[in-house]
Amino acid sequence: MIGEGDKAPAITISASDGSAIDLSAPGQPLVLYFYPKDDTSGCTREAQDFTALANYFDKAGVKVVGVSRDPMKSHEKFIGKYGLAVPLASDEDGRISNAFGTWVEKSMYGRKYMGMERATYLIGADGRVLRSWRKVKVPKHAEEVLKAASATAAA
Repeated sequence: MIGEGDKAPAITISASDGSAIDLSAPGQPLVLYFYPKDDTSGCTREAQDFTALANYFDKAGVKVVGVSRDPMKSHEKFIGKYGLAVPLASDEDGRISNAFGTWVEKSMYGRKYMGMERATYLIGADGRVLRSWRKVKVPKHAEEVLKAASATAAA
């Protein structure tokens, strides 16, 4: 599990906007948010909240990318359906979520299963994890991340 102060893994992700980002050296501050599934209520709300603040993240020089295990085709539909302004990356093989420790055992109605933990990481331009949020609750989360990201970018 990766935490604050750790170096992000040397994994290059491909985002829906066509960018390729080396997590260990993104070149600019990066917000990487992990979410369980495209087009579900909480995940839609989270993506919409980050989209609503996309211009503020841009002004702060911070890139935001959402990550789930959904395939890119699903991401494209999700982006189109809700007009999302934040790129998404597919983690179908689980490399990214396993490296960050966000693929965890969950439980619902007594049934145990593996799923994506809602978590967010603020990664510095040098690839160091500056801040992490685990077991995220969606309301006001994007605003909290923007505040932390803006403070980091200004420093």
